[in-house]
Amino acid sequence: MGTAAMLRAAGVGVGDEVVVPAFGNVEVAEAVTLAGALPVFADIHPVSYCLDASAVEAAVTPRTAAVVVVHRFGRPADMARLLEVGRRHGLLVLQEGESEAPYDETAQRRERACYLDGRLRGVRTPDGGDGHTYQQYVVRVPGNGRPDRDAFARALRSKGVECRVPVKTPVHRLPEFRRCVSLPETELAADETLALPVDASLTKRDMQRVVAACNALGGLLQPAF
Repeated sequence: MGTAAMLRAAGVGVGDEVVVPAFGNVEVAEAVTLAGALPVFADIHPVSYCLDASAVEAAVTPRTAAVVVVHRFGRPADMARLLEVGRRHGLLVLQEGESEAPYDETAQRRERACYLDGRLRGVRTPDGGDGHTYQQYVVRVPGNGRPDRDAFARALRSKGVECRVPVKTPVHRLPEFRRCVSLPETELAADETLALPVDASLTKRDMQRVVAACNALGGLLQPAF
């Protein structure tokens, strides 16, 4: 059952608000709209990239009926805190996550992530935390936000390293969902994040190429003061 159907089945609809993340997954906001409710965007935690419980609580109004939590990049959200917010305010709390990979593939991703963690310089590596499956290995590129991150990505690709910007435009900046709302962590993450390859098919030589390319560039980017 999809998110829209689950919301409708729970009686969420016209006149209700549903708290959702703006960092990726426009489909979540679309599902809320399809159910007849209004998506309300809350900020993310800067480490997990999932909804921040304090931000969710701050977004709750008398019209709030539900929260849709999206587990991001293979790292689970802090469900204990989010469920507590839901209990306190009588909200339905739904979860969405990426499809799970086979155990051996996940193990190989973790192995490659560990390799990168110990060797990358000049970028901020992800905080693995409990249960991270590294569906994407997302780093932060230092410097002056989006221009430097985009230049970094272009330089990596020119060296044969596949990389991608995980969230190009936060949902609250899209024309159909544009909101005047302060989401500083969401904005910063959209400007700085870059997903590096950790696919199970990558060889050790491939991983060495990723490290060499990143480390050659990382020291060139310093935040402006």
